[in-house]
Amino acid sequence: MFAPPLVALASLFVIAALSHSSFLHQSSTLAVIVTLVVLVLLNPPSDLGAEIRRRPIAMASSVLLRWIVLLAVLLILAQASRAATAYPRHAFEAWALITPILLVTTTAVLGMTMRRLVAVAAGRRRVIFAGYNDSSLALAHSLEGNPELPMQVEGFFDDRGADRLNMEADARLVGRLSELPAFAKEHGIDVIFIALPIRHLKRVLDLLDDLRDTTASIYYVPDIFVFDLIQARSSQLNGVPVVAMCETPFYGYRGVIKRVIDIGVSSAFLVCGMPLLIVIGLVVRCSSRGPVLFQQRRYGLDGQEITVYKFRTMTVTEDGAEVQQASRTDDRITPVGRFLRRYSLDELPQFVNVLQGRMSLVGPRPHAVAHNELYRKLIKGYMVRHKVRPGITGLAQINGARGETSQLEEMEKRIHHDLNYLRSWTPGLDFKIMFLTLVRIFGDEKAY
Repeated sequence: MFAPPLVALASLFVIAALSHSSFLHQSSTLAVIVTLVVLVLLNPPSDLGAEIRRRPIAMASSVLLRWIVLLAVLLILAQASRAATAYPRHAFEAWALITPILLVTTTAVLGMTMRRLVAVAAGRRRVIFAGYNDSSLALAHSLEGNPELPMQVEGFFDDRGADRLNMEADARLVGRLSELPAFAKEHGIDVIFIALPIRHLKRVLDLLDDLRDTTASIYYVPDIFVFDLIQARSSQLNGVPVVAMCETPFYGYRGVIKRVIDIGVSSAFLVCGMPLLIVIGLVVRCSSRGPVLFQQRRYGLDGQEITVYKFRTMTVTEDGAEVQQASRTDDRITPVGRFLRRYSLDELPQFVNVLQGRMSLVGPRPHAVAHNELYRKLIKGYMVRHKVRPGITGLAQINGARGETSQLEEMEKRIHHDLNYLRSWTPGLDFKIMFLTLVRIFGDEKAY
């Protein structure tokens, strides 16, 4: 959404050229001032997601208001600096009248395009409600009637019977609240809205604990901000207030940004780094018996099994119910494999996983399926890390939480960093993690 300032500047210079103005040549200082004012006043709002979700009329009004303020600022600066004559009056008037039309059109088209991209990227999500009341019913109706929020309501859970609830004919009572967690896991529910009164706080907390072992996104419908969990924030869905208590940071337009970065960087690496990959593959093939690539089952997005690629560094390719972690003196590691693991070169084939959409450049590192099944029972909130695609590197890795986890506390530290990544994600954080990964790759004592 940096299009508005670019459109305004392009319009400015095109009109100047068509009017045969010497604006660009005789007043470079004024050109710089105008450029800075346009970039500042037409810059997109900080909450780009909220801007995209606004109605077209509201978006157009916002753009026009900023345009009027911009013109006023430019006129004041021009009069104060006596530079008004540097740009012909008729050209300025044409720019002032034509540009807002271009801005409104561009903003409307980009907004519509982004909303459609977000809807496609999100896919259709299955939804259930904990609690049947006016708020949950109103939200269910608004979700089913909005094509830009592709959600399918599966039903409601409540401890009261249908006769006591006076349920509408098209509403479905699935079961009691105690049955909701099992239903969510068995039926692949994507989103759970908890619409219980705040006086039932103990019941809400118990339900949240029971849902820790799922990857469903969880929202609390009442407009009281109580919990500070993963990506916790207040929001609205079609005018109905909700509170996100456990949501992926990559749902909506931010998921599009994340995926674009992944595709761009991984594609560039695979093109430029192909000679290196071929050389490493030949060395692995010639140095020891076995396949060049090691394939292992891991948990990916939403806890779905994926196959992760690595250059083989051991004499074994374990992928069963029990997987022994590599240790510093592990005799299963080949001499070439020890070198590859020391500098994380064995992870390079995972750029293919990123391009496939199974992984991301940055995110929680994927663990073997056997390790997931062990730690999900020992560490509270362990499965929440699977609300995002696993990464080649992550916040835990640049903070030293990598390598063998012989003690439960070591894995708890890693999960702590993973969940902090989910809470605080920004594109800038991803680039910071990638940079620090490159910097620390030569001095990481836990790489073996």
